[in-house]
Amino acid sequence: MKNLTAFLIIALLSVTACKKDQSKDNQNTIDSSSLSSDSITAIAKEAWIYGYPIFYNYKTIYASGINKEDRSFAGFNKFKSFAMSATPSDTLVITINNDTPYSMAAIDVSNEPVVLEVPKIENDRYYVMQFVDLYTFNFEYVGTRTTGNNPGKYLITGPDWKGETPKGINKVLNSETNLIFVVGRTQLHDPSDVPNLKRIQAQYKLIPLHEYTKQAAPEVKKYKLPLPVWQESDYSSPQFINVLNSLLQYANEDSSEKELRVRFAKIGLVPGVPFDSSKYPPETIKAIEKGIAEGKQELDATLNNLKDFGNLFGTRAELKNNFLNRAVAAAAGIYGNTKEEAVYTGSTNDKNNQPLLGNNNYILKFSKKDLPQAKYFWSITMYNIPKRFLISNPIKRYSIGNKTKGLKYEPNGDLIIYLQSDSPGKEKESNWLPTPKNEKFMFVTRIYGPEPDVINNVWKMPLPELVKK
Repeated sequence: MKNLTAFLIIALLSVTACKKDQSKDNQNTIDSSSLSSDSITAIAKEAWIYGYPIFYNYKTIYASGINKEDRSFAGFNKFKSFAMSATPSDTLVITINNDTPYSMAAIDVSNEPVVLEVPKIENDRYYVMQFVDLYTFNFEYVGTRTTGNNPGKYLITGPDWKGETPKGINKVLNSETNLIFVVGRTQLHDPSDVPNLKRIQAQYKLIPLHEYTKQAAPEVKKYKLPLPVWQESDYSSPQFINVLNSLLQYANEDSSEKELRVRFAKIGLVPGVPFDSSKYPPETIKAIEKGIAEGKQELDATLNNLKDFGNLFGTRAELKNNFLNRAVAAAAGIYGNTKEEAVYTGSTNDKNNQPLLGNNNYILKFSKKDLPQAKYFWSITMYNIPKRFLISNPIKRYSIGNKTKGLKYEPNGDLIIYLQSDSPGKEKESNWLPTPKNEKFMFVTRIYGPEPDVINNVWKMPLPELVKK
């Protein structure tokens, strides 16, 4: 069985052998005379995998905080909320969540902390604010599970802040990077609930500390390299080094990565120092390109063979500096929740280990005792392959779960869900999750507030059974 999930990292130090060249033109150089081509390739592969989550995290940060042409743009330190469930036209985030519309914000705490303010939320409505640093570590949570549904104010700080916590703050949320992405999710009960959702989302606030304390604005921190214009192609070329050199200026160096960053510096990966591939001999660039290709190959192979996504998301301590897993998480579904918050499972294959195909009909059967165990709620969402986007369909249903109105259970309490592209018949449409026509597909089950058996992999997700037409 190939399990998949829903929903999404770094390097630095100083060059040792090239300081004279840097002082002359502030340009990073590779001492190819002391490094074999194989060494350059190995370091480039490691750096490419390490930086992959950072780069794709920045894709969303750039769209939200910088790119005024993007529909998700709000500017830094401002929420952009979406008061409808996602549709197939929403393609910014792969394996997008369809249950809890987003309130998202790119945060920059380079100059000062920011205060998050949340309102009182009804007890029967689940919400969460997930704090993701530049590395894509889920470093903090605010919401139903962790802080409850009462109003609150939370101080978001960067790695260098050493000020006093002002009055009225419930908790300090400390990030090891100055660039942060916040993924807010608020449960939408049904389409008639949209006005209530909008009212709640409008009360999510981000307030610069100087405004909260009514003091003068602080001095603006200056970085040597500007934030780059995000281009997908950059991560398929040696330009990925220059992009990381810019982004890693915003990241703290963890003590566990000192040796790693010394290695990265040997190929020119140094925060704040430009990297220009035109200044290197062709054989050096060729070695870097080979490392990129090998990194892609390893990432793809790992993605295709993963069976457990439960430990791909979490804090630095929880992920134990497994940089490949961090890259896999970003590729499979960036911004996935820590398993205590939500568990994701699903499949690209059926019960017979065959790929799920849109021209087939399937049933997904849960016995009464094996229904997903959730404190809050659970859902199943359909995606096409390989894009991992939602599926257009005549009933505009993109997910189904225990909160779906009209869902029918069997007399003995079992639940059957129909996975197929055409209607299973009017009497069964209440339990129909449409699949794409003539495409491969996958589904993701999200369990919000998972019970211990789900967290500990005691509960198992059933697989679809092929139905003969």
